[in-house]
Amino acid sequence: MSTLTVHTGHLTMRGLRAMGRQPAFVLIILIQPMIWLLLFGQLFRRVVEIPGFAAEHYIDFLTPGVVVMTVLFSAGWAGMAFIEDMDRGVMDRMLSSPVSRGAMMASSTAYQGVTIVIQSTVIVLVGLLAGARFAGGPLGVLVMLVAAILLGAAFASLSNGMALLVRTRESLIGFSTMLTLPLSFLSSAMLAKPVMPDWMQTVAAYNPVDWTVVAAREALSATPDWPAVLVRLAGLLAVAIVMGWLATRAFRSYQRSL
Repeated sequence: MSTLTVHTGHLTMRGLRAMGRQPAFVLIILIQPMIWLLLFGQLFRRVVEIPGFAAEHYIDFLTPGVVVMTVLFSAGWAGMAFIEDMDRGVMDRMLSSPVSRGAMMASSTAYQGVTIVIQSTVIVLVGLLAGARFAGGPLGVLVMLVAAILLGAAFASLSNGMALLVRTRESLIGFSTMLTLPLSFLSSAMLAKPVMPDWMQTVAAYNPVDWTVVAAREALSATPDWPAVLVRLAGLLAVAIVMGWLATRAFRSYQRSL
């Protein structure tokens, strides 16, 4: 366990240093969610007038949804770092070294966690400036961040596992786009469940993206339903663990192909 922790720390810092050497990339990952929040907030602000929407101000409703959508799209591209390492021969050198396979996967999800915290904090601050009010206070924001990190860990692991299997940028881009867009729209990230078609509501009940959105909104509400929040957090933790385990096993498939 100590070896795993040390290796994970070193590899996480490697990813963060690489990000720090790309100021344009850092700027993009900070500005993009702000654009989503402001544009969608203006475009759909009158949907709260639909009977049954159960939200007074759309910006309050949308901010957790934009956090979750940002997490989903960012984590869906996590495997691109693995493909870059494959193309440069770094992956082969790592796999022939004593580096823990689990650390290689855990460091990627840890890197995503740091990115998620930064992006989500920016979104919350912009939401507050745009007029959002979160009755749940700092505790609610903290719970939202935990839910977002768990979702990011699950989808980053999935993206990494697919990268090890498909080994090409084009295939990973296609897979990520095919998965993230439907999962976003089959959740209550942008619209309240009561105004969604019945079959979409049924699908959303089994969608980890919707679990994250619901947990975040409940935690940010004035009277949170904590049992419902904890159940969804537990579900997200279980999904993250399973996806991490499956993605780590994908290293075997990659090594057999060499």
